[in-house]
Amino acid sequence: MDAPRAGALVLVAAVLVAGCAPGPGAAPPVPPVPSVTTPAAAPASGPAAGPAPSSPGPARDREPRRGLEPVPDLDDPASLAVVVNKQRPLDPEDWAPAALEDVEGHLLRPEAAAAARALLAAARADGVPIRIVSGYRSFAEQSGTYAGWVAQKGREGADTVSARPGHSEHQTGLAVDVGDGSGCDLRVCFDGTATAAWVAEHGPEHGFVVRYPWGEHGTTGYWYEPWHLRYLGPQRARELVRSGAATLEEFSGLPPAPDYGPPPPG
Repeated sequence: MDAPRAGALVLVAAVLVAGCAPGPGAAPPVPPVPSVTTPAAAPASGPAAGPAPSSPGPARDREPRRGLEPVPDLDDPASLAVVVNKQRPLDPEDWAPAALEDVEGHLLRPEAAAAARALLAAARADGVPIRIVSGYRSFAEQSGTYAGWVAQKGREGADTVSARPGHSEHQTGLAVDVGDGSGCDLRVCFDGTATAAWVAEHGPEHGFVVRYPWGEHGTTGYWYEPWHLRYLGPQRARELVRSGAATLEEFSGLPPAPDYGPPPPG
């Protein structure tokens, strides 16, 4: 790792590394999850913190292009291509997946669950220690977590450490946080682990990309999270890598979403 980046990582470690941790230097509470396959109830949660507000992008064409593949639906929560960020809440905000499956004690949508099992097996076959730290989290759970932070730090402060309900990728059932059990789980020092290097390189083969890359918080709205993987499906994940786009926003033709923007009127 180059010296400037190493120094920056130390600095970032002094604050909160967006979204998955509940506060500086603390690991997030792990949501209770059933140990069997179950349909979803209510969803929510995700990262935190980001720069200045940005305007939402223009309406997106949902019609298939004649003679080409259908345009990925970036708005439908059930779509593998959905983009959720501080400017793009789920619609409806309390949306829940139709089905969830257990993967080593954490819930994911069936497509992501099957891919996560394959990713875990492949990493372990390569001698890389890996485990799931967090998967699906519900709207109800995130509502309570966010309200607690607002009571403690005020709304502005809460937005630096917790995602507002309805704005979390974890609510889609397509996001998974991974770790290696070394003490760097959900912390910026995870960047230096063999597990982080492996998932960054091999994740797209299984349909996963690192959702919040280094230095892209001005676009994604979240600080670097090398542990936060988003399932897009193998084809779309590989296309993102081949495109050279740094973020899912850029790849999807969407504007940056560094902040929630002005509060709604009333």
